[in-house]
Amino acid sequence: MQQVNRIGCNFDHMWPVPKSLPEKFDLVFVDVTEQSAQKLKSFIGNNAKPPSVVAIIGYENPSVLDLIFEIGAHSVLMKPVRAAGVLSSMLMARRFQQEQLRFKKDLTKLREKLENVQKVNDAKFILMRHRGITERDAYDLIRKQAMAKRTTTTEIAQSIINAESILSNMGDS
Repeated sequence: MQQVNRIGCNFDHMWPVPKSLPEKFDLVFVDVTEQSAQKLKSFIGNNAKPPSVVAIIGYENPSVLDLIFEIGAHSVLMKPVRAAGVLSSMLMARRFQQEQLRFKKDLTKLREKLENVQKVNDAKFILMRHRGITERDAYDLIRKQAMAKRTTTTEIAQSIINAESILSNMGDS
């Protein structure tokens, strides 16, 4: 902890491990050798913005390595902890976590985009089937409606899908 203080970071020592971590922490050093994974995961993961995690281990064996992966540690330090390596572990943990968050955000955007493309394709298929038009004409019709109503093609596509669903259910009654 002296090294953390020496490089200008504020820190707090907590023992025993509390049920939840206060929001003010960006990075956590966790001794994983004597803790259960569930306790550590609930301690680390309760925040809206989870901190970067540096696991401190005394030895390497399969169960300790599994625990490191299970809690989602971003970096590892070996005991006894020496001044050399603390800063690089902190930086690696922060960088790794930031990249993970960016990848999650990108993945969410891609999934939304894929859903929207699927909606537009479903709506095009409905228009092609009901109007006997080509795929290009169906898309142009959706796009023209979106421009006229100043909305997105996805919203128009969803309206077409909803209308088709309602009309097909009316025929069953």
